[in-house]
Amino acid sequence: MSHPPVTIHTRRVYEPPQPTDGTRVLVDRLWPRGMRKEDAPFQLWIRDVAPSNELRHWFGHDEARWDEFREKYIAELSTNLSSLQPLLDMARQGPLTLLYAAHDEAHNNAIVLAAYLKDLLSPKKPH
Repeated sequence: MSHPPVTIHTRRVYEPPQPTDGTRVLVDRLWPRGMRKEDAPFQLWIRDVAPSNELRHWFGHDEARWDEFREKYIAELSTNLSSLQPLLDMARQGPLTLLYAAHDEAHNNAIVLAAYLKDLLSPKKPH
């Protein structure tokens, strides 16, 4: 049985929703600065999948720490697979957009999380 391809986007939470976004989920530990809850442009906030406060503070959006941040964040995610289940289920149903507040669009937790989810959802190839 073939499965439809998984579509997982990442986007800054401050950008307007796009028709292709599907389910929009905030994946940051902190509420976005300057955003009122009633104006939130997403369906769900899952803070348990965000990097720990310790890791977030250590990284501090320092590009020089990016590779090590990715490794540490993936290690955190792999010990917390149950919190990923809602995201995995949503991605199987249709497009999923992971939202983040960071200014850096190339170095943020949503990028790592999206790649990790895609890896978990990809059909495993025999060795």
